[in-house]
Formats: sequence, structure tokens, C-alpha cells
Amino acid sequence: MARVFKESFKIMAVELSYIKGFVSAAALELGIDAGRIFKWRMDSRFNGGNLLPKNDKLSPEEQEFRELKKRLKEAELENEILKKAVAIFSKGG
Repeated sequence: MARVFKESFKIMAVELSYIKGFVSAAALELGIDAGRIFKWRMDSRFNGGNLLPKNDKLSPEEQEFRELKKRLKEAELENEILKKAVAIFSKGG
């Protein structure tokens, strides 16, 4: 049976991984698989609302630019999907 973790635990695990500097160190301390923490770091629900995980090598402006590029890419993809849906539904009517 798979273990279920509360959202507060996931947030704490992500924070701990940044404090420790290594996901593996946090995973070892918490007794969980490092892959779970990597996954949670990519999820904006657990990483402080960031679309991308923190990168200490980037300035705040560079991090924001990275996130804005990702949002733009997602919006463009959604736009393409909507265009295709409109085309499909307009043919069907």
C-alpha cells in the first residue's frame, strides 16, 4: 500500500531539501525516496508557488524570467489546443 503524505509534509520536505542543499540528504533524514521530493519540488503547490524549482545560481530576475517563459509556453500550448477544438467543433455543426 502506498504511503500518503499530507500537503504540509510535502512543503516541509521541499524546504528541507533546499536547506540541506541536497534532495538525497533530506530524503535520508525523512526516510523517504528522493524521487518523491524531486517530484514535489517541481509542483507549485509544494515549492512556494514557483512554476520551476528554485535555482540558487540564478538571480531573482533570472528566475522570474524563467517562470514567465514557462507560463508563456503553457499559454501558447493552451491557445493551440483551443484553436484545434474550435476547428473540430465548427466542422461538426
